[in-house]
Amino acid sequence: MESRGYVDQLAERVVQLGGSAEGTAYMVTRRTSLARYPLDIADGNGHIEALATVLASFGKHVRYAIGQATDLIDADSADLFTQISRGTDSWLWLVEAHLRSAQ
Repeated sequence: MESRGYVDQLAERVVQLGGSAEGTAYMVTRRTSLARYPLDIADGNGHIEALATVLASFGKHVRYAIGQATDLIDADSADLFTQISRGTDSWLWLVEAHLRSAQ
């Protein structure tokens, strides 16, 4: 799955920039700015809507990171975030297509 590749690439980039990649589930849940996925959804369409919302929010965060990396003149990080943004937009398109077909 592409997301695992993105996680690895981000961790490598963090280390290349002198940081420490703290990729445990605990640290991810502590530091995320994404809203929690609703656990009370009982139907498929509800899950599709929730997934679309999460992907759209994540995409917005990634595009913000592109801007930050660009402002810092870090073309390599901006390129990595651009790759992630394109992949996320592709996933979002697929999810939204399912949502439209279910309506």
